[in-house]
Amino acid sequence: MSTNAQISEKDVELLENFSAVYKEIVGEIQKVIIGQDEIIEQLLISLFSRGHCLLVGVPGLAKTLLINTLAEVLDLKFNRIQFTPDLMPSDITGTEIIEEDRTSGKKAFRFIKGPIFANILLADEINRTPPKTQAALLEAMQEHKVTAGGEDMKLDEPFFVLATQNPIEQEGTYPLPEAQLDRFMFNLWIDYPSFEEEVQIVKATTGGYKPELHKVLDANAIVAHQQMLRQIVVADNVVEYAVRLVNLTRPDAPQASENVKKWINWGAGPRASQYLILGAKTRAALHGRFTPSEEDVRICAVPVLRHRVVTNFNAEAEGISSLGVIQRLIEEMG
Repeated sequence: MSTNAQISEKDVELLENFSAVYKEIVGEIQKVIIGQDEIIEQLLISLFSRGHCLLVGVPGLAKTLLINTLAEVLDLKFNRIQFTPDLMPSDITGTEIIEEDRTSGKKAFRFIKGPIFANILLADEINRTPPKTQAALLEAMQEHKVTAGGEDMKLDEPFFVLATQNPIEQEGTYPLPEAQLDRFMFNLWIDYPSFEEEVQIVKATTGGYKPELHKVLDANAIVAHQQMLRQIVVADNVVEYAVRLVNLTRPDAPQASENVKKWINWGAGPRASQYLILGAKTRAALHGRFTPSEEDVRICAVPVLRHRVVTNFNAEAEGISSLGVIQRLIEEMG
């Protein structure tokens, strides 16, 4: 198995069993969540790649239930924060309080950890809170630590943030700047269920039956899988395909098409290339393959690039979205 030449025996064993573990995880989640198979796969790709997700969808599509179920199946600590205009950074990271020692009478500061100290954090409607509070969360996402009282406190691993946005109500919101959007590995759009799926959802949620979920992995096992996936070897042509695709989104690139020059203000940066390869590695392993192909990169392209490609007025006038531009680029590359 030449593709595993740089992987330890333990990692090879994890890799060989990863597809079976993935199927078991999905099977448990599907006891509760009906449909949304693609979203479930993309969430797991992001989690095992050590990325974070931005999930866009209207209310009532079981986003909280999905993440709660994922946390239960993976035996991870889950917290949810409802973002509001008056939310402060300390409401996320934690706060220091003065505490008096009853025996000595001395007073000292004690740090009370905030909800960010969890393995999976649901940041609900992240665009409803001001930039200062958004930045506190996004800094922790990047650094995997919180600074308080001049001390750094590491967050528990794995640390996975799923932030949601409502695409309908934009009044009174604070859109995430491009630099902060870039912190998210995937931008996922969750859609309404099909008629048949909705019938199943109504039947399942209006009765008294509650499925029993079995824990498939724990935090230590997930971290071991994350480290194993980093060791997967990728062929040069796959890396070059990912970098070329990202380059084609940049209007000032020499090989950029006329459409990209006409429709795009800003293209994706190098972080997009990194996430394409990490996502492709994880997707290949989930499906029982030991090295990713160009097809794995293509599958990851839309959620990785959608929030990193900034269209202009020309695109808006012609009804062209960033999704439309990305799909055209993928078709042109073949």
